[in-house]
Amino acid sequence: MRFPTEYLGSSILNLRSTQVHSMENSSLEQELNLFQKHVTDRFNELSSVSSNDLLSLTWVRKLLDAFLCCQEEFRMILHNHRLKVCKPPLDRLVNEFYERSVKALDICNAISDGVEMVRQWEKLLEIVPCALDHKRIISEGKFRRAKKALVDLAIVMVDESNEDSNNVFSFASRSRSFGRNIVNRDRHHRGDSSVFGQFRPWSESRNWSAIRQLQAIGNNLYFPRNNDLVASNGIALTIYTMSTILLFTMWALVAAIPCQDRGLHLNFSIPWKLSWTAPVTLLHERILEESKNGERKNSCGLLKEIQKIEKCDRVINDLADSLQFPLSKDKEDEVRVKVEDVVNICESLKDGLDPLERQIREVFHRIVCCRMEGLDSLHRY
Repeated sequence: MRFPTEYLGSSILNLRSTQVHSMENSSLEQELNLFQKHVTDRFNELSSVSSNDLLSLTWVRKLLDAFLCCQEEFRMILHNHRLKVCKPPLDRLVNEFYERSVKALDICNAISDGVEMVRQWEKLLEIVPCALDHKRIISEGKFRRAKKALVDLAIVMVDESNEDSNNVFSFASRSRSFGRNIVNRDRHHRGDSSVFGQFRPWSESRNWSAIRQLQAIGNNLYFPRNNDLVASNGIALTIYTMSTILLFTMWALVAAIPCQDRGLHLNFSIPWKLSWTAPVTLLHERILEESKNGERKNSCGLLKEIQKIEKCDRVINDLADSLQFPLSKDKEDEVRVKVEDVVNICESLKDGLDPLERQIREVFHRIVCCRMEGLDSLHRY
């Protein structure tokens, strides 16, 4: 039996089209599976740290590194498959992700304010080793100066930990008049016009709430329906994954850093069938347990360095009650040891706060760029 020439040509074209389509689907599947694997690996590493390292400045920076890597990989997937992304149901799912990411920008700004506040606490804390210099004899006047700095620090931290206080962020706002404005003027004189240099977080209005913002990000965040998974060739799962990582990262930042109207009671439910569910859920549970710790319950932030500041403040104030001047050699040595602890905290904050603030700006910048690029593609196609 002989087939018409037209039929043979049509059959060959259909076969080639099927092969190309199959290769595209196979390549997409590998790309999406690799993204899921990378998310799993990154959060397995984050969840494997000890209790002493969890919520430290170093750990928070690693979390932001993981988020930035996931964000960039996610952006490339959307870019590489923009023709699919512009069609239902992905256009709707991507738009929902962009709406969540806009809400995350507000949290980045609030967290940046919180970092500035911790920086001002560090300046108060620096008065202690300055007053009790190891090269000089510890006199009653010098110790009184160090204690006054700690009392001022304790007052500011207690005010910030009180969620009903009307003075939320007032200290950070005052400090900005001689802090960031000076930095801005310096940058202006140097001609620094970089994107990150221009980005300056603002203080939120008094009715702004970090926990409400987190709830808004998590609102209607559900595992995609089977129809959406099939129609999108699995990209819907990638969007769900990135949305969840965005929510968790913002939640962890709010947990760690002083922030207006903090709260950790967030409905955080992930299906157990995903490879990264276990490490993310474990981290969520560990951070919640940390917040329930008796010493941390009323803290203004779960950052380990904040805990160390609070501990040093208590220890030195308790020590002050047992001091009589002039100090004996043993008592002076005891004070020197406590002051050395303060020096270590100050150095840790100096080394960690600036890089952390730069990372927060980078997160802000990447989210904005991803959203602008994505919206441009949606409108173009």
